[in-house]
Amino acid sequence: MIIPKPVRFETRPGRLTLGPDTVLAPDPALAGVAAWLRSELGPAGGWELLPGEPGPGAIVLAVGAMDPEEYTLTVGDDGVRIEAGGPAGAFYGAQTLRQLLPAEAFRRAADGPREWSLPAVRIEDRPRFAWRGCLLDVARHFMTKREVMRFVDLMAMHKLNVLHLHLTDDQGWRLEIRRYPRLTEVGAWRRESSTGWNGPADGRPHGGYYTQDDIREIVAYAARRHVTIVPEIDIPGHTQAAIAAYPELGNLDVPLEVRTTWGVGPNVVNVEDGTIAFFKNVLDEVMELFPSPYVCVGGDEARKDQWRASPAARRRIAELGLHDEDDLQSWFIRQFDDHLTARGRRLVGWDEILEGGLAPGAVVASWRDTLGAVLGARAGHDVITCPNTSVYLDYRQAPGDDEPVPFGTVLTLEDVYSFDPVPAELDGEDAARHVLGSQCCLWTELIDSPRHVDYMVFPRMCAFAETVWSPRARDFAGFRDRMRVHEDRLAALGVEYRREDGPLPWQRRPGVLGRPEERDAWAARIATLTSNIRRT
Repeated sequence: MIIPKPVRFETRPGRLTLGPDTVLAPDPALAGVAAWLRSELGPAGGWELLPGEPGPGAIVLAVGAMDPEEYTLTVGDDGVRIEAGGPAGAFYGAQTLRQLLPAEAFRRAADGPREWSLPAVRIEDRPRFAWRGCLLDVARHFMTKREVMRFVDLMAMHKLNVLHLHLTDDQGWRLEIRRYPRLTEVGAWRRESSTGWNGPADGRPHGGYYTQDDIREIVAYAARRHVTIVPEIDIPGHTQAAIAAYPELGNLDVPLEVRTTWGVGPNVVNVEDGTIAFFKNVLDEVMELFPSPYVCVGGDEARKDQWRASPAARRRIAELGLHDEDDLQSWFIRQFDDHLTARGRRLVGWDEILEGGLAPGAVVASWRDTLGAVLGARAGHDVITCPNTSVYLDYRQAPGDDEPVPFGTVLTLEDVYSFDPVPAELDGEDAARHVLGSQCCLWTELIDSPRHVDYMVFPRMCAFAETVWSPRARDFAGFRDRMRVHEDRLAALGVEYRREDGPLPWQRRPGVLGRPEERDAWAARIATLTSNIRRT
């Protein structure tokens, strides 16, 4: 009943009891994994899981000759042995061991020491993809440091290893930058928010940001769970909060406020040397905080009307011998690609960076269907598939107006489970090797609390985890059977997941984006975006 499903699961005769006398015997290289396992099983069992020597009844963590994320887990009446290619594989083996225990092993003990009986098994397991991610949008609605770390724990439980943290947008700038303090003094706060996609304002100020010490703590916490945090600083569009803080970044002579409505805004940064230097300085501080080899600069949904009307932008196009504003965006993105590459990092951008020519070392995150992934991979670029039609977890989970966020198209649990990260067009092609993996995405315009994050993410993230970790074959009926057991684990952790029979009474919020004309407008927008990329 493991999620995501292991490569091979073999049951054997016998059982093993874990209890106060159980000891943990790790290889020195796996001391970090041992510390994590002790911190989880000890409090849940009401005992310490003391260090000891390999022997009868012990939990042994060992390094073997296999890939870094690969592991084997053997449980017999003589004890537990997790053998892995490195700390990451041992950590995933420890996560699997935890799932062999009763659901009570996922909550702190309140009634004294417990003993657990677990079946004798042999499990062989390894991931299908290297990039197994989730985007979390903290720009539209801020999540506290504690809430982000809880989210990391839930990702790690499902063997996901990349948290794409969307830190900046029109509606908020969430990262302290020492050189430019107004980015958070001004850009981290908006006076109100829209209710629904185009509904009335709620009249409530909203804001928050992460200090650099907060980020260091989050990054270290995630690293101990083998989760890499990929930061996103969105440019040249989705930048109204930055322009509100530093008006010289924009193209207009009128002041802007941090945006209070949703959708694609008209404001983009200008392409002057000072603006390029500004964001290079920002990225330098970002790279100090995030050791990830990847940094995302967005590049999506940048309306170019202001560039078309800007004498400075037109001069830049002429000086560089470019054809149009699409070429100008490509040139603009290349400035940051060069900057990141010179510092040993790789630029990630949404599939719009294909328009006007792709920056040489860039990684394409393909969100408008999968065409961007196909074009990018065939051109020799690494890609991440995250099509809105399959893995956008802010989309509603069932038809009807009782969903708390009845937004976008319906994306059911089975829809997510049926998704394959390798586009059908690349199946069998050598270009398929450029698919690094995939990520699901949670955009939070209409998700304003951790409770609603839980509801929108789970159990669909469980299904997604299986698409990126497990072998390609799919068995939705078998997955649902395993989910019924897994739901008890989620409940023990306090996750307010969506139940199969729909939202609970407190979760229902009819009328938010429930009007047919709003749904039709969103569907038309998605169709237009998809059509645009097909023409490039």
